Amino acid sequence: MSGFLGPLDADGRVPPQQQTRVAAFLISAHGALARQYALVLPLRIEAAWQTELNAQFYRESEIVSLLQRATAWVPDLALGYMAASWEAAWFAAPVEGIADTARAPAVGLATLAHAVHAGIRPAALLPTEASAADPFVMALRRIEFESSRLLQAQILFLKGPDLVPSRNAVSAALEKRHAEVRKLWREMLASIGIDARE
Repeated sequence: MSGFLGPLDADGRVPPQQQTRVAAFLISAHGALARQYALVLPLRIEAAWQTELNAQFYRESEIVSLLQRATAWVPDLALGYMAASWEAAWFAAPVEGIADTARAPAVGLATLAHAVHAGIRPAALLPTEASAADPFVMALRRIEFESSRLLQAQILFLKGPDLVPSRNAVSAALEKRHAEVRKLWREMLASIGIDARE
């Protein structure tokens, strides 16, 4: 097993089979975040944290759109089963122990988003000789850059003063989500010959 995507072709491009599976996983995760943001957005924005939810909804949608266009797709029969297990893992899970019932679903979503943005680093899989002109390579780098920006907003929300009374519940939910996302990411990478621990 390798720690990087490849072997690259003569033009420094990632093999289409690897592109397909990595992109499918990322689309599943970021698509689930976009759908859940759409569901927790209120019809009328009345608080600053709701404004941030709106912004994150659009950023997640952009990531999905970018991957759909930048990936060299090939048929992959295993994706049906794999995608079903990924989608089941992304189900909304409001955090227990939060007094504000209107905010609990947003907190649950923020824990999932934090786990996805902090735990999945797709650009780290690119070997140094990967072509900077390849759309897939550029997409992975862009996603990692956007993830670091989105992560900051999730940290501010989850560590905000309104959630201090629920700190233990939030921390436990966050830890659980991180473990789930890491497991799925490593399993998917192992399926294409990559050891994520390298």
